[in-house]
Amino acid sequence: MKKNALFGTLTLVAGSLIAADSGPKEDVKAAAVKLAAKSNYSWKTTVEAAGGGGGGRFRPGPTEGKTEKDGFTFLSMTRGDNTMEAVLKGGKGALKTPDGWKSLAEATEGGDGQPNPARFIGRMLQNFKTPAAQAEDLAAKAKELKKSDDAFTGELTEEGAKELLTFGPRPGGGNAPTPSNAKGSVKFWVKDGVLAKYEFKVQGTINFNGNDVDVDRTTAVEIKDIGSTKVDVPEEAKKKLS
Repeated sequence: MKKNALFGTLTLVAGSLIAADSGPKEDVKAAAVKLAAKSNYSWKTTVEAAGGGGGGRFRPGPTEGKTEKDGFTFLSMTRGDNTMEAVLKGGKGALKTPDGWKSLAEATEGGDGQPNPARFIGRMLQNFKTPAAQAEDLAAKAKELKKSDDAFTGELTEEGAKELLTFGPRPGGGNAPTPSNAKGSVKFWVKDGVLAKYEFKVQGTINFNGNDVDVDRTTAVEIKDIGSTKVDVPEEAKKKLS
């Protein structure tokens, strides 16, 4: 009898601890994990940039993405007047350029100081995260999250906002632009326990080659076609991933 009573007490204590650890952040992370566990899904990313942070010819347009669990991720990205396609899998990637498909290493090598969309996009893709992974990362970057109406909302930490302003650390340890006055917010929508949409806003000032540029950028990601997405990858792109 004493053993049963002790076991019951321990169970109640463990349940209380689990409940204490549960909260809005954990709910969002769990919703992102459930999305990642799906066999496939698609998404659309849109970016709105106010002020001087539009990016000129490289200003972000919509991105259409498709991904399979443990398989390929296919992206169609608009940047200014250019639309580019990319394929990612297992830490490797390929980018379609005017000269055909190139591995990310090939697309980012060299450089003569002139603007090059392929090199710019290739470097960004080396830090790419699928929406499920990015949402988890964003939740971790939030100071705290609160449930409000049909969404979870929160403010970003200063360090989190700085990283998002500069699109993350540079591959190879290169020097990234220096951000200041960084701040931001994040919002998540969950449907039936699965991440359905999220958006994040970052503001601040970035110093490019001695010039200060004010950035005010809102990124929205909408998940769709869960379980019915088909990812078709060109053979030329697959060869660049081998």
